[in-house]
Amino acid sequence: MATPQRRPWLALFEPDIPGNFGAALRLAACLDVELHVVEPCGFPLDDRRLKRAGLDYAAAAGLVRHADFAAFRTAAGREVRRLVLLSTKASTPYHRFAYRPGDVLLAGRESAGVPDAVAASCGAAVRIPLKSGLRSLNVVVAAGMALGQCMASQGLFPGDAERGDEEGDHLDE
Repeated sequence: MATPQRRPWLALFEPDIPGNFGAALRLAACLDVELHVVEPCGFPLDDRRLKRAGLDYAAAAGLVRHADFAAFRTAAGREVRRLVLLSTKASTPYHRFAYRPGDVLLAGRESAGVPDAVAASCGAAVRIPLKSGLRSLNVVVAAGMALGQCMASQGLFPGDAERGDEEGDHLDE
């Protein structure tokens, strides 16, 4: 099992929608991963809005803010973390990808994804396979699916260390 410092990060690139930011904050808090936000955001991200968006989960979330992508890339590089972009343009399905300890799952802006230069700087890209004719999922829904797959593949869900393998095989106990 990965050590705590090698848990994945969830990162949002210049988020546009405060409600999605709040959902990502709650997701990160509940799954015990850091949420990294690459600014600027499409909304003011001040203490009052942070408390409102995070409800009572804001205090439990490990929120790290970065002034821009360069600052974020430097922070990830310092810890030798691979950036895995969630993209509708990727060819690799998220559930067939080999996640590594410490991966950073990067979700783009709701309105525009990420610029080509940001996509090119990522070590990998994955997509959520969708029904033909449909464009995309909500950014936090997609992030939650990929983060769940990443964590499950490494035994990183809270409580995994306390349970035996046989307990994880049952869905309805």
